[in-house]
Amino acid sequence: MNDWSVVLATLLGPVLAVQAQKAVERARERGSRKSWVFHQLMATRAARVSSEHVQALNMIDLAFYGQKIFGIHRRSKSEQSVIDTWREYHDHLNTKVDDDALRIWHINGDELFINMLFAMADDVGYKFDRVQLKKGSYSPIAHGELEDQQRALRKLAIDVLAGDTSLKMEVTSFPIHDEALKAQLELQSKLSSALDGSGALTVAIKDDSKVE
Repeated sequence: MNDWSVVLATLLGPVLAVQAQKAVERARERGSRKSWVFHQLMATRAARVSSEHVQALNMIDLAFYGQKIFGIHRRSKSEQSVIDTWREYHDHLNTKVDDDALRIWHINGDELFINMLFAMADDVGYKFDRVQLKKGSYSPIAHGELEDQQRALRKLAIDVLAGDTSLKMEVTSFPIHDEALKAQLELQSKLSSALDGSGALTVAIKDDSKVE
């Protein structure tokens, strides 16, 4: 039995070592994906319409999916918390509201987003409070003004193309040739004098008939 144990250990040792190395690599890869998503969302939390922010949101389901052990899908409590808060925030983002309720929609969205970031920070090993996550971001005033202007321009362009509004046009002047204008005014003056009898109208009659 001792001999067989040595043989079995000799055969299975490299296999188990390879499997252990693969497990470590998979765990490291899961950690890298989680860290990347969290860093992207933290860096862009003041610019939530940027492509980087949207890309990070779409990676949450994959990064915090969990793992399969012996074919069984398992997810930690902190990972499940991230997925749950993301689903709530995702449902909010896909809810359309009118202009009157837009302000309330933004306020609720901020709270749901901070809840998701808080759960994500707990899973990846960072300690942040909700106030720091909410008010710790920085965005220049000029960037906010630029986003507002771009949003207004897009809305105006869509309304014009859809026929819901019209472009305002105000003509201040036309290009005029001075000599042409002078000739036109003289012609109008002469025609007016001839028609009201104060001027003379010269009429020339030409006879093209031939006398044989």
